[in-house]
Amino acid sequence: MNSHPEAREVAARAKGLGRVLTDDQARLLSVYLGLLVKWNARMNLVGPSTWTEILDTLIQDSWHLADLLYTLGTQPTQTLDLGAGAGLPGIPLRVFWQSGEYYLVEPRQKRAIFMEQAVAHMKLPLTKVICARMEALPPARRAADLIVSRAFMPWRKLLAEVKSCLAPQGRVLVMSNESSTDTVEGYSLELVREYPVAGKKRYFRLFALGGHDF
Repeated sequence: MNSHPEAREVAARAKGLGRVLTDDQARLLSVYLGLLVKWNARMNLVGPSTWTEILDTLIQDSWHLADLLYTLGTQPTQTLDLGAGAGLPGIPLRVFWQSGEYYLVEPRQKRAIFMEQAVAHMKLPLTKVICARMEALPPARRAADLIVSRAFMPWRKLLAEVKSCLAPQGRVLVMSNESSTDTVEGYSLELVREYPVAGKKRYFRLFALGGHDF
């Protein structure tokens, strides 16, 4: 199987996973997967080494997340993706969901350069890479309506540390392999959503700043 997939191959694989892609979605994902496999061979960006493994185990998170975000009553105008790494879930997410400005925040320069290349090749709208640590973000990026985190840091620590980066009543979406209805002071748990990937259960948990229900 070609390490740099064609759009039709991506579409067929996704269909087998239960997702019907548009031609444009399949094309964009094929570009991202091809770049990721190429760079991954030199930099070890992600664990899976083939595009099929990456699609099966990592890309699915992004389309499930897009479906969830579309259900929110108010769409964010500014989203921060903290510890974005190789751009997962953020870059494939923007293939399916393009509301507001989306900032991929990653302090490691080589990973940030990879994401810049991917965003440029894919021509993703309103999607930018910031090579910086969270605490070094400029004031203009400290009023996010939504923060997305996937294994960036333990969720309790994350909620405590991102308050200074959120707009009033901002939200934090945590992706994990465990379900919990716990929260921390200053936040309310807005929802818990289960979804399947590669035969296993994964979870989205959406926290709202302010300690009250929406």
